[in-house]
Amino acid sequence: MADYEERQSLLGDEAEGRQAAGGPGRPLTAICDPGHILHRVVVLVFMCFLGFGSYFCYDNPAALQTQVIQDLDLNTSKFMQLYAWYSWPNVVLCFFGGFLLDRVFGIRLGTIIFSLFVCVGQVIFATGALLNRFWLMEAGRFIFGIGGESLAVAQNTYAVNWFKGKELNLVFGLQLSMARVGSTVNMNIMGWVYSRAVALVGAPGHTALGASLMIAGVTCLFSLICALVLGFLDKRAEKILNKEQGKTGDVVKLTDVKDFPLTLWLIFIICVCYYVAIFPFIGLGQVFFIEKFNFSPAEARAVNSIVYIISAPASPVLGFMVDRIGKNVIWVMVAVIATLAAHMMLAFTFWNPWIAMSLLGVSYSLLACALWPMVAFVVPEHQLGTAYGFMQSIQNLGLALVAMAAGAILDNRGYLFLEVFFCVCVCVSLIAVVMLYFVDYLKGGDLNMSAAGRARLQKEATSDAE
Repeated sequence: MADYEERQSLLGDEAEGRQAAGGPGRPLTAICDPGHILHRVVVLVFMCFLGFGSYFCYDNPAALQTQVIQDLDLNTSKFMQLYAWYSWPNVVLCFFGGFLLDRVFGIRLGTIIFSLFVCVGQVIFATGALLNRFWLMEAGRFIFGIGGESLAVAQNTYAVNWFKGKELNLVFGLQLSMARVGSTVNMNIMGWVYSRAVALVGAPGHTALGASLMIAGVTCLFSLICALVLGFLDKRAEKILNKEQGKTGDVVKLTDVKDFPLTLWLIFIICVCYYVAIFPFIGLGQVFFIEKFNFSPAEARAVNSIVYIISAPASPVLGFMVDRIGKNVIWVMVAVIATLAAHMMLAFTFWNPWIAMSLLGVSYSLLACALWPMVAFVVPEHQLGTAYGFMQSIQNLGLALVAMAAGAILDNRGYLFLEVFFCVCVCVSLIAVVMLYFVDYLKGGDLNMSAAGRARLQKEATSDAE
């Protein structure tokens, strides 16, 4: 009874806050009421576009690979430095992004600051191209990287703050889909933007390239505007609903690393060895499809973007499937084997690359849905922030090192050796998955449990606690 009265009191305070915001005797309309689903849908739109600019501009070098290399007179090793410089700051920042949002800036100011880093980084990157100063482009990518990954943390924090329960799974799926839409649009439109810039400037070269990258920066400005609008809406909701500012909940303790179980280290190995065979390949894919399959630049960009095109709708669907079925380790194994098959097709056959790239898109989406949730099954809740931070940190370290290695291999040995290198990376990931399966089996099979079995186990644990 006391709980009921307390709840009613809180609801009464909330209602008074809403009425006060709408003026004396005027309750808020649905679209203006932070507690109403219609208002939260409006917030969700800005939330999804918050990271659009970051994901659009991240793969600008891949979309303009031929133009960047020719206009700036680079070799592939130098070109891949643009990806390495993005990853370097995130080797460290992945640990502290959540801390900065929680303890230093707050979610609203932190989101705006990280959006500014993304925006300023892209402008410096474009200015470097305009002036034909590659070191300035590298500096821009470094600054862009400082904001990019931390902005993703802020986006997730907003999602948790505004949506709960089953809504949250859908929201995360929509955010991931919008991120992939940004990557896809970039891959397929930047070639056209460059051709328009050439027509405007009068000739191809670093000036046209810089102008194209500056135009791409408009998407980062748009995301910054979304950050400002979200900050306003969140501040308004805080006043009306009397709620606290959202927090990441991630408590980073480096001392927790020594307590990580073997299964978690195997998950880390799978993650690093898998993703280094995806993102650097996409970064170098355009010229590969032009040289090996005689594709036009437009066709090469289209097939190179199919991984992101498939991932946009497939991620929520496959995530729902994995949630319903369980058996995460098996799904990860299927994804890794399919990825290995795709890379081998690209390396050793002349089959239509759309087949291999479509397979790569499905397997990439499946692995993300099955691998990342397993961390929560392995470590206690108070270590989740450290575990995910460490996972992202070594992933970025791997991406930075492999980006440089891939460029060197391509310059000295060609695409066949590069594809063999990627196949070796995926094979290491596959070995780690097989080891994870057996280690987990010997420990009771928690990671590979069916969804029904896991629900039953959680129910029993809840009953025991009561």
